[in-house]
Amino acid sequence: MRTGQINVQTENIFPIIKKFLYSDHEIFLRELVSNAVDASQKLKFLANNGEFKGELGDLKVEVILDSVEKTLTIRDRGIGMSADEIDKYINQIAFSGAEEFVQQYKGKEGAEQIIGHFGLGFYSGFMVSEKVQIRSLSRHEGEKAVQWESNGSPEYTITDIEKEDRGTDIVLYINEESAEFLEKSRVQGILDKYCKFLPVPVIFGTKTEYVEDPAGEKDEEGKVKRVAVDTINQVNNVSPAWTKSPSDLDVDDYNSFYKELYPSTIESPLFHIHLNVDYPFNLTGILYFPRIQENLEIQKNKINLYSNQVFITDSVEEIVPEFLTLLHGVIDSPDIPLNVSRSYLQSDGNVKKISSHITKKVADKLAEMFKKDRADFESKWEDLKLFVQYGTLSDPKFSEKAKKFTLVKNSEGKYFTLEEFKESVKTLQTNKDDKVVMLYTNSIEEQYGFVKKAKDRGYDVLHIDGPLAPHWIANAEQTLENVMFARVDSDSLDKLIQKDEEIPSKLSKEDEEVLKPIFESVVDGEKYKIQFESMSSDEAPIIITQPEFIRRMMEQQKMGGAGFFGAFPDTFNVLINANHAKIGEVLSSKTVESKTEKVKQLTDIALLSQGMLKGEELNKFIERSIELV
Repeated sequence: MRTGQINVQTENIFPIIKKFLYSDHEIFLRELVSNAVDASQKLKFLANNGEFKGELGDLKVEVILDSVEKTLTIRDRGIGMSADEIDKYINQIAFSGAEEFVQQYKGKEGAEQIIGHFGLGFYSGFMVSEKVQIRSLSRHEGEKAVQWESNGSPEYTITDIEKEDRGTDIVLYINEESAEFLEKSRVQGILDKYCKFLPVPVIFGTKTEYVEDPAGEKDEEGKVKRVAVDTINQVNNVSPAWTKSPSDLDVDDYNSFYKELYPSTIESPLFHIHLNVDYPFNLTGILYFPRIQENLEIQKNKINLYSNQVFITDSVEEIVPEFLTLLHGVIDSPDIPLNVSRSYLQSDGNVKKISSHITKKVADKLAEMFKKDRADFESKWEDLKLFVQYGTLSDPKFSEKAKKFTLVKNSEGKYFTLEEFKESVKTLQTNKDDKVVMLYTNSIEEQYGFVKKAKDRGYDVLHIDGPLAPHWIANAEQTLENVMFARVDSDSLDKLIQKDEEIPSKLSKEDEEVLKPIFESVVDGEKYKIQFESMSSDEAPIIITQPEFIRRMMEQQKMGGAGFFGAFPDTFNVLINANHAKIGEVLSSKTVESKTEKVKQLTDIALLSQGMLKGEELNKFIERSIELV
């Protein structure tokens, strides 16, 4: 037996590890299981490299919970450690055996799969333990098994022990404050979270508590302890889909893995992208396109970041552009810089390169799908639309590529690219300023009358809806040359697509002066502005509109992003068609009362057509209409 002191710079190192290095104490189990996996992978590598001649046997990692002894043991059958190796790798804090191993065998296949880098993972066990033991037998013939033990102070002891099997047991004597880690469900949850896809089988077992056993030897209380593991289950899939070659997988394999990632998900994804890059950085993974539709929020945090199959985080905003966080799936890269506790990302040049590469791969995949099978792409568009709009608005590089496959749909359900639609309508829908006016509706049903009037003129109307529509339209106007968007109910058709020819008005200025106060008497003057327009006689006698700019800014305010403009009042224009026969009838009515009655009825009809006549005013209109019948 010998004693010594752990080689540290300050006696405060353990309080720092316990309180600050790992903010989430549950991570200790991830670190220790990862170390055990590394020990197994190293032995496998040495065997493949001809440096280990013995039997590999079953290279599994066991996690054994003993609630009676209040211990949690992490056991491996890997390379093991001698007393000298324990002194080298354990008693020198932050000396990474994994890092040394990777450097020693750099360039040889398999060395890069070693997980550890910082040499601190073992010490995370002290966060939850009053005492930690290492019981290890080295792979080298003739070595003696040794036990290292420390209670979390710089002092330790090393003693020779009996141990038949090669490898290492880390035995944690869980302290009272961390009793939660003696609960089977808690340990199972941690393993499911962090160890679900480790490359070595991870077995979780629990030891039975004291039970009476008439056939066995009894203690003074007549009880005997059964030491056999009473529950055993493998917690991980050692070969998840992203570690395989895309040529070895079919659609069913990808969908099956999606269900493995998200067991509660009912729907299958639309499609997937398999990432497999080895230069200038290592990156693998599978990204799935879910059926996003109108939901922006609850879909986020569905991409899991792994490093050599060890779960790191599901907060991947730094490595995945914001719009891509709507996707689901897995990204795995040993080249992503992590903080010392491997809990979150550290930003550097590699992060930006990986982020750009992922964006490019997604854009290329969409462009390929559009080119290869446009009909199939169109069938998926309603699910893709929100995602593509989001990407267009938030990522300039994606926006540039997305021009090739961004679709718009007209009121009859036909799809176009923006350039295709522009070419289709430019003959009829180019205004006097030589701009192509893209008419659109956000609700064919609610704006049916306006859409019909436009189609009767031979115009084509787009159906553009969704929470991002106002922002996306504004962006499209900036990127498309000589194009403007106008909602069909934002003005009269003759004003929406102004031509050089002027339509003469049947009302004189004197006629307008007679009618204007009557119209002003039946509407709220602060909310509605009266305007006389010289329109086609087949337009409605009165049209309620909201200017495109005002409405668009108000819509953007609801989504955020228009705060600079301040709050816009909810104001509307009452457009009076100077050439409609009914307006002529109002003018020819003999009394002011008769004029007012007709104006009120016509105005209410216009409000009703926009869904703006409600409550008492709607009830009065109905009663008045019945009387007129």
